[in-house]
Amino acid sequence: MRLEPRFRAILYIVAGLLFGTGAAWFVVDRLKDVGSGSETWQDASAWLLMLHGGAAMLFLLLLGALIALHVRIGWRLRNNRLSGSVMLTLNALLVVTAFGLYYAGSETLRHWTSDIHIAIGLGFPLLLALHAFLGRRSVRAARRAAATRSTAEPAAGDRTRTRRATAFR
Repeated sequence: MRLEPRFRAILYIVAGLLFGTGAAWFVVDRLKDVGSGSETWQDASAWLLMLHGGAAMLFLLLLGALIALHVRIGWRLRNNRLSGSVMLTLNALLVVTAFGLYYAGSETLRHWTSDIHIAIGLGFPLLLALHAFLGRRSVRAARRAAATRSTAEPAAGDRTRTRRATAFR
């Protein structure tokens, strides 16, 4: 189930913004403890987190639309279920860990939550690209199979079954 081009472009832009701000924050957060210019790094870290949070809100809206349309239809059509399930699970983990990072009081819990969120977030673009690749590959395979079926002459028993099946559609 291919996404509409404008929606896909917006999704990729917002996902890229999420990845970019998250990865930049990861680097800047490590630099803020390195001595000189630590106040500048601290300010940059705060701005990156604000941008990341804003992009996350936009992504949640897009994720809601994806679940209502893309996921529901794809699941019914039995397309790309494994990688789609992985994507949904990882998105859920990102949401839960983001909530934990914002609201967790325990430093131990916060450390684990942060590590999980960063690991999934840094791998997310690769997983999204893999999901899209697998989806396109399955669509091409289905088209080839349909073309092969349409060019093959049905056997005598198949003609009767085909007529009955189309009568009830």
